[in-house]
Amino acid sequence: MKRVTGLGGIFFKCQDPEKIKQWYKTHLGLDMDQYGAKFMWQQEGDPGRKGYTLWSPFSDKTKYFEPSSRDFMINYTVENLEALVAELKKEGVTVLDEIETYDYGKFVHILDIEGNKIELWEPMGD
Repeated sequence: MKRVTGLGGIFFKCQDPEKIKQWYKTHLGLDMDQYGAKFMWQQEGDPGRKGYTLWSPFSDKTKYFEPSSRDFMINYTVENLEALVAELKKEGVTVLDEIETYDYGKFVHILDIEGNKIELWEPMGD
């Protein structure tokens, strides 16, 4: 079973997300939407299968990264979230919540051995 298939997103805390998005847009040319910047890519070996990696600033007051105390969270794409979560639970990995489904994919959060919160994402269509 494949586990992680790619980097889905890089999320980090900052004092003013809108200001930081504007700085990156002005000085580095990142094209922003409400969530941040999307870096589009094609799957190796299947150029018709497209995806993206999201770069997204969050308020430094966000509670979304909890229980981790870190200022960042990494999102990884996966192929079969239900099967992976079952395996991770068998392996003793801390799974923080239940799988949630949205129109753009399924999500769940886990902790690594140092307490870093990780978001796992199965994009729709995968």
